[in-house]
Amino acid sequence: MMEAVIYIGIQASGKSTFYKENFFKTHVRINLDMLKTRHREKLLFEACLQMKQSFVIDNTNPTRNDRNRYIAPAKDSGFHITGYYFRSDISSALSRNSRREGRERIPEKGVRATSSRLELPSYNEGFDELYYVMIDDEKKFKVTKWKETSRSRT
Repeated sequence: MMEAVIYIGIQASGKSTFYKENFFKTHVRINLDMLKTRHREKLLFEACLQMKQSFVIDNTNPTRNDRNRYIAPAKDSGFHITGYYFRSDISSALSRNSRREGRERIPEKGVRATSSRLELPSYNEGFDELYYVMIDDEKKFKVTKWKETSRSRT
C-alpha cells in the first residue's frame, strides 16, 4: 500500500522521534527543517508521488490549509492518507525543547505561535485514518484511534 503520513503537532511533541521508531525503514521522511526551502520540499514530495513511494510529512502542519497541500495531491495519486495528531501541552513541549541543542532548539515564541494556530484534523480533510499520539510518563508513545469531536483544541 502506498501511504502518505501527515504529522500534526507543535514543535518538540515527539514527531521526529516517532518517525525514527515507526517509519524509518519504510517511508521517506520529508521535513522542512532538513530540506530548508519549500521548493526542495516540493521536489521530494513530487518525486515520492511519481515513484509511488510511501512518505511521512514530518512538519508541524498546524492548519487545515497546511495539510491540504499534501493531502489533495497524494489522494489524486492514489495514496492512503494517515494523520497523526501529536497531543502535547505547551509547557511539556517547551520543557523538551529547552533540552535541545543548537539549531534544534526553537525559540519559545515560535512554539507558542504554532500552538495558537493549531487546528484539530478531521476526516473530512481527506484522511483515511487518524490517530492521537501522546507521550506517557515513561516517555513511550501511546497511539489511539481518532475520535471526531466538536472541541477546537486538545
